[in-house]
Amino acid sequence: MTAIDLTGVFPAIPTPFHDDDNRSIDFETLRRDAQRLEAAGVDGIVPAGSTGESATMTHDEHIEVVEAVIDAVEDVPVIAGTGSNNTREALSLSQRAADAGADALLLISPYYNKPEQRGFVDHYRTIADSVDCPQIVYNVPSRTGQNIEPDAAVALASHENIAGFKAASGDMTQISEIVERTREADFSVLSGDDGMTLPMLSVGGHGCISVAANIEPERTCAMVGAAVAEDYERARAIHHELGPLFRALFVETNPIPVKEAMRIRGYGPAHLRQPLTRLSEEHIDRLDAVLSDLVDGDHEDEYAEAKR
Repeated sequence: MTAIDLTGVFPAIPTPFHDDDNRSIDFETLRRDAQRLEAAGVDGIVPAGSTGESATMTHDEHIEVVEAVIDAVEDVPVIAGTGSNNTREALSLSQRAADAGADALLLISPYYNKPEQRGFVDHYRTIADSVDCPQIVYNVPSRTGQNIEPDAAVALASHENIAGFKAASGDMTQISEIVERTREADFSVLSGDDGMTLPMLSVGGHGCISVAANIEPERTCAMVGAAVAEDYERARAIHHELGPLFRALFVETNPIPVKEAMRIRGYGPAHLRQPLTRLSEEHIDRLDAVLSDLVDGDHEDEYAEAKR
């Protein structure tokens, strides 16, 4: 297995769609967006995750999106979302993404089935035993209905192909325990919730798989970079600057708000596949105001310098 540095900022990118009956994938915009983020200094890109509306894509589309991002970027790793509630399906997607050249894989925990803890461990080990590619376990109980407990996370950290844990449980006590118990392992704990990124970094987390970084990549990188360098005064200042954006991007189900933010910023269309629907007008107005405030206070060169 080729090692990967899972420290820093990894935007979970939306999948842009055309405004046609099938909401076909807009590959030109997808490639351009990946290149924009790479130029902004992110540490990797995550296509075909929850933010990428993977649940509404066919398996072939899934891999086509991953391949398009791999082809678009030059130097940053691509972490492909390949999870499923069906272990065989997740295994197939993972192998296909690895064969396509993905640098690592992000696997959401099995949803709907609600396995017990030993089921989580067996699921991830089955895939890790078969696919020789760094893998990130993704815990997001609000979407899956079941929480991966610290004992299971620690057990998985011992597998040579399981390189990280994306934590989106909202439970800092649990997240801190996972960080504490895996400190000696070659294992990264990443925030899956933008508002929790700085608190997680303060207890030893390694970075974030971020929604907000699609909109404010330089600021997000500067915040994480400052925290990793233990400049918490600077990190806190940027965290509070971004706080209104963190909240605005989750007023409705992700990726509804971030796609609207992409439209407002001119990065891509806001089209979504059903059953998701466009952001409500009241929330569009709020999001527009938040984005305007960020532009008014922008110091892009300063954030780029902080990142370096």
